[in-house]
Amino acid sequence: MTFKPLGERVLLERIEEPTKTATGIIIPDNAKEKPLSAKVIAISKEIKEEGVISIGDTVVFAKYSGTELSLDGKDYLVMNQDDILGIL
Repeated sequence: MTFKPLGERVLLERIEEPTKTATGIIIPDNAKEKPLSAKVIAISKEIKEEGVISIGDTVVFAKYSGTELSLDGKDYLVMNQDDILGIL
């Protein structure tokens, strides 16, 4: 199934944080926060015309932004371009 964002929205896939610290301590799932960085999977036509964000970019976004969406068993975020803080 494909998803095409409308307006000034993007489809993002979260980048999972490591489950182990540099010293070897395993972080339990209930102690981890959701990552605030993601890979851009799809962008709307309006954003393509601006040329600022591209598919494949890694972006950082605001903590409580976006709407969670499940497609084909994978979890994604759909959010407004304004909620993206920057590109890594």
